[in-house]
Amino acid sequence: MQSPWGELDVSDAHVHFLSRGFFTALAAQKSAGAGAGSERETVESIVAKLGWQAPPEAHVLAAVWAYELDHHGVRRAALIASVPGDEQSVATAVGACSDRFYGYFMVDPTAPDAAERVRTAIAGGRLHCICLFPAMHRYSIQDERVRLVLEAAAAGPGAAVFVHCGVLTVGVRGKLGLPSPFDMRFSNPIDLHAVALAFPKLRFIIPHFGAGYFREALMLCDLCPNVYLDTSSSNHWMRYQHEEISLAHVFRRALDVAGPQRLLFGTDSSFFPRGWHAAIFEEQVQALGQIGVSAADAHRIFGANLEGLMARPTS
Repeated sequence: MQSPWGELDVSDAHVHFLSRGFFTALAAQKSAGAGAGSERETVESIVAKLGWQAPPEAHVLAAVWAYELDHHGVRRAALIASVPGDEQSVATAVGACSDRFYGYFMVDPTAPDAAERVRTAIAGGRLHCICLFPAMHRYSIQDERVRLVLEAAAAGPGAAVFVHCGVLTVGVRGKLGLPSPFDMRFSNPIDLHAVALAFPKLRFIIPHFGAGYFREALMLCDLCPNVYLDTSSSNHWMRYQHEEISLAHVFRRALDVAGPQRLLFGTDSSFFPRGWHAAIFEEQVQALGQIGVSAADAHRIFGANLEGLMARPTS
């Protein structure tokens, strides 16, 4: 992809793979909240309410995403199974296009089979990273059940752990009138400090620069060399800062503390027909250009760091 630094090999660290399983889960929740006698929701009725395209089966959706990435000149993407229990959808997508995708999957550690699901998923060889959403599922990252999940992940070769911190909103839930009973008490990146130290061989990814806990995310990165920041989304959390800041300012601070080797470009792309969120890429290119980042560091941030993080160790 062309950029101010020349040709870039771009890899996106944050793309939600909204499979039929994802929409089936939403349809079930919407139906459960409807009154007696209401028509049962389906995948098609849910996407119609949203004005989105209904997803095909996972292997076909993988081909759709591969075509979309080709259209924008994106080399690879990390696909996130965005509801617990949907890891097979992303595993199927990675299997269909192994040279294009890395597999991430959401886990709820409070589920009784969580650790076993992680062991099984990692052992399959197609999934690279587990995703934890403490505020969404209402648990502390220091909970004993989380430790069991992390031990299962650490037993796999080169596994990483994505931990959502800060402000959490799921726009699709609001559009469908579904409640979001999240608990921000469990959102502070500082809570991850002791955990990251206890698992030094695991690499932890904090998306959206900490989503409002930017200072805390930087402190965590400074203390824990196995913590990375993902740059994805519109980063509207900047509205909450006590002083007005820009994305360029955020990048400058992140580079000062975490360095260029621990920043992972991402968009937070998700649904069709929008597809890959090119405007996010353009905003980040502009911000990094404003602070004069070098070509070498731009190549790291926009692709090489993710490639290195997801590389399986060789025996």
